[in-house]
Amino acid sequence: MFDAMTDTKRRVKLYALNADRQWDDRGTGHVSCTYVERLKGVSLLVRAEADGALLLESKIQHDTVYQKQQDTLIVWSEADNFDLALSFQEKAGCEEIWEKICSVQGKDPTIETTQDIVEESEDERFDDLSDSAPPVELPLCEIGRLKEIKDLFITCMATPLNKDRLAEAIENDGYVRKLVKLFNLCEDLNNLEGLHCLYDIVKNIFLINKNALFEMLFADDIIFDVIGCLEYDPTLPIRKYHRHHLKNVSKFKEVILITNLELLNKIHQTHRVQYIQDVVLPTPSVFEDNMLSALSSFIFFNKVEIVTLIQEDEKFLPDLLGQLQDESTPDSRKLELVQFLKEFCNFSQNLQPPQKEGFFRTLTSLGILPMLEMTLMSEDVNIKQAAIDILTILVEFSPSVIREYILQQSSDTVTQANGNEVELMLMNVIIEQMICDTDPDLGRAVQLMGVIRVLIDPENMLPSLSKVEKTDFLNYFYKHSVQILIAPLLANTVDGVPARDDYQNAQLLAHILELLTFCVEHHSYHIKTCILNKDLLKRVLVLMKSAHKFLVLGALRFMRKIVALKDEFYNRYIMKGCLFGPVIDCLLDNNGRYNLLDSAIIELFEFIKLEDIKILIAHVVENYGKKFEHIDYVQTFKALRIRHSQQTEKLKEKPITNCSVTVSTGRFRRDPRQIEDEEEIWFNNEDDEFDDGEAVVPHTGMTGSTEITASEQLESIGKSIDKKCEGSSTKIFGTTVKTTPVMNNNLVATPTLSSSPEESKNSSLLKKALVDYEGDSDEEEDENGDLKSPTKRPRYT
Repeated sequence: MFDAMTDTKRRVKLYALNADRQWDDRGTGHVSCTYVERLKGVSLLVRAEADGALLLESKIQHDTVYQKQQDTLIVWSEADNFDLALSFQEKAGCEEIWEKICSVQGKDPTIETTQDIVEESEDERFDDLSDSAPPVELPLCEIGRLKEIKDLFITCMATPLNKDRLAEAIENDGYVRKLVKLFNLCEDLNNLEGLHCLYDIVKNIFLINKNALFEMLFADDIIFDVIGCLEYDPTLPIRKYHRHHLKNVSKFKEVILITNLELLNKIHQTHRVQYIQDVVLPTPSVFEDNMLSALSSFIFFNKVEIVTLIQEDEKFLPDLLGQLQDESTPDSRKLELVQFLKEFCNFSQNLQPPQKEGFFRTLTSLGILPMLEMTLMSEDVNIKQAAIDILTILVEFSPSVIREYILQQSSDTVTQANGNEVELMLMNVIIEQMICDTDPDLGRAVQLMGVIRVLIDPENMLPSLSKVEKTDFLNYFYKHSVQILIAPLLANTVDGVPARDDYQNAQLLAHILELLTFCVEHHSYHIKTCILNKDLLKRVLVLMKSAHKFLVLGALRFMRKIVALKDEFYNRYIMKGCLFGPVIDCLLDNNGRYNLLDSAIIELFEFIKLEDIKILIAHVVENYGKKFEHIDYVQTFKALRIRHSQQTEKLKEKPITNCSVTVSTGRFRRDPRQIEDEEEIWFNNEDDEFDDGEAVVPHTGMTGSTEITASEQLESIGKSIDKKCEGSSTKIFGTTVKTTPVMNNNLVATPTLSSSPEESKNSSLLKKALVDYEGDSDEEEDENGDLKSPTKRPRYT
């Protein structure tokens, strides 16, 4: 075994065809062909190169179809829809194993396929004929016998056995080249009937689906003649000029000098074969499933080989990316380079995940991301589109690599710019290009929106890094980028009505809303801080006055996601801003029309009712009850009024209970059932209603508390903040405050800072001392409206 493990001749890669008809890499190892007692037969064994683990143990069955392809591949099917392939490092190793397979099956090792698959119903029919059936005798290649040749091919294609015999005859007789000579003669004579026969003959050679025949058809000196045969489809009224397209329209541009002739020939061959499969041959639906599977495998392995050969070239990729980053390179040259790189990245999609990751890491180390920053901002639309396509491929495969680069770039910017951020940041470039898309249909904006969504999705952030990637990247995004994303939305809703309501701008705002809705669903605290600081929901609801219903629905969907969170902060924010007003006005303007908008608004209130969000039910009924009391075509609003009445009755009947908060030497004991009062104070601090010499202690009861309605409870927050009383003093967090109990079964403790200079100096600290901080960081605005240092989620001590 140790000799086999060091023998490069038997070094192979094991592939398996998955459900998507893509080849999965099962590992690299060394193959051997030995007798296995347990399987009672000679078997193929592949042991892993790294640890000697058994990757494959496959008994060579007498009826299994083995195919040798491209001199280094052996492909076969273990069962229905389970294909395997061995890719050998050396041709000699492939031939050695092929000879052993043929020896076990009793076949001639000079053939490329041991036998063809027959259906179970045909097994007995051909068992006796398989060894004794005579070979197919091909007629002479003459113009007068073309119809006879066509009929013979059609007859042989009817049965697997005859198809196999036909393939052997074509290969052994060199029949493809004879047919090509006959094609040139018919074309010179303009013999249309003969050309139609040749089309059917060549098409059937493709349908035999044998790799050995493909090698003959795709030879450099006859491939254009083979394509020419396929131009004369008798079922089409007009001839297709495929050769003209390949030779004149799709000319090969060698943007970087390729010195490797093997690579150059592979590129030419793959392009032509791909064109034959995609354009020249009839649509796959005409044939049985996987009829041309061997052709697909031929293209697949060619693409893998092309990517490998380019990646192994030490000068090719550095030269290509270097020219793209050079500002002196003309746009016409950049277009050629970036389109080649795009095609190259498309080919890399055929690589298996380990090889693909190594490939993208190589591109990243060579500077593909700085290059994309420059090309994304190009004024040439074609350059920009190619750059977007490349970025999409990179992000879809490895968003973490892009995030890592962006975070490093942000760090370098802070270090190098000395407080003045002048360097480009990839994330901001992506957002700006999305916002500034000049395409009337915003095609590029949609593609870039998908890129942004993948980058900010916490679900694909690396779990191995715990919360580091999530925390760092989201902090970066909300500090440096979110203000650019929402800028068009804020600019369009300044005066309470949409400033611009044309179709293109409405589309852009709808895409921005879609991203913000995604953020609400996945980002929790970060987006919450942004919404509250920017009064974002209020600005979004201005768009409900738009003439474009898709934008109105986008704004409504944004609010629906917020309400679905049932978050106390959001609920208070909605109530304080009376943000149900635009929604109800929109419902009334719709005037009962049975459409998607009407259903979506009703579903919002139905959700509030079903989830029994008491504070919102009370707010809606108390403030908007008269507006919708005439709506009777649904029972939602009637049910809301009934639910509110029931809540009010329960509050009146509920006995007084023990107080929720007691004051004792500056320490608080909290009833967990109470609404978190410090969060209420933090929320209301946005109004800046506090004097520098004031601090706030929540509204508390001494021996009991009286239940009040939701709207009264909200209103009491502001009243308790403004109330100032004089009385006994106590220490809270080391600062002297005064409290005065009011004897009404409640204690309104409204501390006032003592007027001493030292204590007044610490007044701002007292407000912050009421809460401690935890969780993910987010940002606040400074006086200029810009984001500044992160703040934290409040928690209680």
